Amino acid sequence: MELEQHLETTVKAHDQMLHRRVDLLLRTGKVLVESLADTNRIMRNMKRTAAYLGIPEEKLHINISFTMLMVNVSDENFSFTKFQRINGHGVNMSAISEISKLSWRAIENDYTLDQYEEELEKIRAKKRNYTPLQTAVGAGFACGGFCVQFGCDWMAFLYASIAAIIGMRLRQKCNESGLNGYMGIAISAFVATMVAWATTFLPASWTDTPWHPLLACALFIVPGVPLINFVDDMLDNYIQVGIVRAANTMIMMGAMAFGIAFAVKLCAIENFFPTISMIPHHSYWEYALAAAISAMGFSMIFNIQRRLLWVVAIGGILAVCTRNFVNLGPSTNNIGLDMGLVVGSFSGALLVSLIAVKAVHWFHVPNHVLTIPSVIPMIPGVLMYRMLFGIINMNVQNPDGVTPLMKAIESGVNSGLIILCISVGVAIPNIFGRKYIASSKNKRLAELLKERRERGKFVEW
Repeated sequence: MELEQHLETTVKAHDQMLHRRVDLLLRTGKVLVESLADTNRIMRNMKRTAAYLGIPEEKLHINISFTMLMVNVSDENFSFTKFQRINGHGVNMSAISEISKLSWRAIENDYTLDQYEEELEKIRAKKRNYTPLQTAVGAGFACGGFCVQFGCDWMAFLYASIAAIIGMRLRQKCNESGLNGYMGIAISAFVATMVAWATTFLPASWTDTPWHPLLACALFIVPGVPLINFVDDMLDNYIQVGIVRAANTMIMMGAMAFGIAFAVKLCAIENFFPTISMIPHHSYWEYALAAAISAMGFSMIFNIQRRLLWVVAIGGILAVCTRNFVNLGPSTNNIGLDMGLVVGSFSGALLVSLIAVKAVHWFHVPNHVLTIPSVIPMIPGVLMYRMLFGIINMNVQNPDGVTPLMKAIESGVNSGLIILCISVGVAIPNIFGRKYIASSKNKRLAELLKERRERGKFVEW
């Protein structure tokens, strides 16, 4: 009888300990999913955390979706499964970086479960690096940087920034109130566009490009991280998660387009693209400055560590200047290779991503923390707006006989190709170097676990 009671107590204690370890593993994955890490990174970090927790990889089964995590631990004698619901999503690059460091630190320093749980809770509950107002100002100037790249002067840069700051602050208030996220996007896009339209009534002598702010005032909404993660997931064969990310991205873009279109119709804003020159006329240093501003502004939205702002600014400069050099040329009276915007965008993203493969070891952060904010300034906002205005005015016949709908389709295809090339350019170095990087990290992990066993600190379950 005593032996049976002892066995029962032992089994119960084993189950409780396993339950706690799986719970910690799921909570770790939850922070990563909610911070919008790509699925491959989530899987790698959860497996490394499981190794720290003493859960053998051959007994571990992880399923990741956009709204749910599942972990199963099983062998020939038992099977234990636990689910974790994902409550919301918001880009948080600092949390992604800190979770990665925690998983390594826990193994190296022999963290107890209590220590690991305490550190994990600190990461989850940590305040963002920037206040809501600072984030709104950063987002506003990021959109102003976009506006300069679209050809505006610096007074119009200020107009676009003010409109975007108001729109971003309104979006934050909508999120704080618990309003549906897509509705918040539509409302903020509508208000930002209205404010940008109102600036066209200011004295004409103040700016030579009064309509440009309408092109950039709502670009703080562009879901660059979900879009790049979608491409990453599809290339890494996480098809289901990738499709969900793509659908979420499309709904966000649809909500943004609805808000802008409603403002355009309400204010009877005519198609102003014929009056806007698409030939770049700024100096390279102006484009570089605008790219740096946009990259730092989006970094604040993505909650990147303050120490990395200057790094991302340089990345943005490299990406945009490379894009412009490859894109522009004699046909536009510029210096460059004249190879087109699609090839130029791919080249800029690829260069930044290649540099980031090495830079991650200098700054000790994941690759996407450096690359995504750097390539965001290359988003083809002008083409996206051309597509939107073409759809709104699809029944209008142009003098040249080409319907706006055909122009919209052309602009939509080009903008889609550019965004795809940016995403692929960011992903390619990781795809080709992932096997080498993974083998190197697995070797390091095996050595650390071996050292833990020798210290008597490692117990497998």
